[in-house]
Amino acid sequence: MTICAAIQMASSPNVSANLLSAGQLIAEAADAGAKLIVLPENFAIMGEHEQDKVKVREVEGEGPIQDFLSNTAKKYGVWLVGGTIPLVANADNKVRAACLVYNDQGEQVARYDKIHLFDVNVPGTDEVYKESDSIEAGNYIGMVDTPYGKLGIAVCYDLRFPEFFRTAATEGVEILAVPAAFTAETGAAHWEVLLRARAIENQCYVIASNQGGFHINGRKTFGHSMIIDPWGVILDCYKTGTGFVRADIDLEKLEKMRQSFPVLQHRRYFIANE
Repeated sequence: MTICAAIQMASSPNVSANLLSAGQLIAEAADAGAKLIVLPENFAIMGEHEQDKVKVREVEGEGPIQDFLSNTAKKYGVWLVGGTIPLVANADNKVRAACLVYNDQGEQVARYDKIHLFDVNVPGTDEVYKESDSIEAGNYIGMVDTPYGKLGIAVCYDLRFPEFFRTAATEGVEILAVPAAFTAETGAAHWEVLLRARAIENQCYVIASNQGGFHINGRKTFGHSMIIDPWGVILDCYKTGTGFVRADIDLEKLEKMRQSFPVLQHRRYFIANE
């Protein structure tokens, strides 16, 4: 078995302060035995304005945020899923919301650029989001083999698209990392139920790392970072504020479940009659 952890933050517009906070939490999680650690979406910057992240975007392989992720993973000997950070996009006024994975030697071994962008009016509120104004969508699902199981990556709004996760499951993914910045309103309604559904229907562990608290830009995020087993059981949950959750990943248990309850093998595909 392997201990994994999900970090929860309430990030600010100050990159240096956010990196300091993330480093302290990673150190605590590693000290608690975690070998696979997931940071939340936008962990390095939650700007006062959407374009703030464009000002600090980095070229892949260069920059203080990436140096922090690499050095921290190596320092503590952990595999680190780096939430999302702003990387250079094709458009000058946009970023790629990139989730970079580093191994325990500090080497970048995977990258996933957020595919589904949060362009919505939240029902029952005056909250309006249009991520496509400042983010350029990715095109490819992120997966990587780790010593602890095959890892798939999804970010926040991706959670609402079950076919995205099923594609990963058919490729043999055993663990799903879900960095997020779910709003308080949508989180209260859907965060837990969607996470548990993705774990159950794909028979995977889910490590969900959320922003959780009040932000300088006036936004409130839901928190409730959690780790869920393939049966949908919440193994640990951190409701609000800054902290982390930890739990064991047991791939033998996962494999036995998939053998005795072979949902993925029972899938059938139908085409509607014309």
